[in-house]
Amino acid sequence: MDKQAFLNHVMTAAPVVPVVIVNDVAQAVSMSRALVAGGLPAIEITLRTPNAIDCIKAVADEVEGAIPGAGTVLSAEHMAAVEKAGAKFMVSPGTAPKLIDAALDCSVPLLPGTATASEMMALGEKGFTHVKFFPAEAAGGADYLKSIASPLPQFRFCPTGGVSMKNAGSYLSLPNVLCVGGSWVAPANLVEEGDWAGIEALAAEASRLTRAA
Repeated sequence: MDKQAFLNHVMTAAPVVPVVIVNDVAQAVSMSRALVAGGLPAIEITLRTPNAIDCIKAVADEVEGAIPGAGTVLSAEHMAAVEKAGAKFMVSPGTAPKLIDAALDCSVPLLPGTATASEMMALGEKGFTHVKFFPAEAAGGADYLKSIASPLPQFRFCPTGGVSMKNAGSYLSLPNVLCVGGSWVAPANLVEEGDWAGIEALAAEASRLTRAA
């Protein structure tokens, strides 16, 4: 399976990809088990904490059914580290020439962040068809993605940034949106409290969101 096909698999595994910030390895494992049990197997663990790499490795090693990903990937060094940790996909907030070149040489597929048609077209020239739309609400929301569908029909999106249970449906109703990314399914307070049942319930609710036919 090539990289874009694998990203399609990741993005269609569930309607929501949880975007999480976690520093404690034990919490990462328990949280991920709750998310998977709730029906959300693809999990983006952002590289925003000192122990994020260890968290990714633990989830990759210990959580059956999880598809662990690394978020906030900003450099070739990040890519090497998350590849070694066992991440199955990577996500970046934007695009940069050096980052994209490094991604082409990495075995782990990158979901690059885009906010403009020009960025999408540049990525298309490099073979990317599956991208993140970020920051989704600030960059034009569902209306923007609807307007981009006709001139750039080859792209499939994961909108992230300002997406919640309240507005996720407006994105998922679009044929060019495969999933949304969001932090609401694993809020920091529930992680800190160890409320795994609460996180599983939020994940189950999110997993029932429907995509466009």
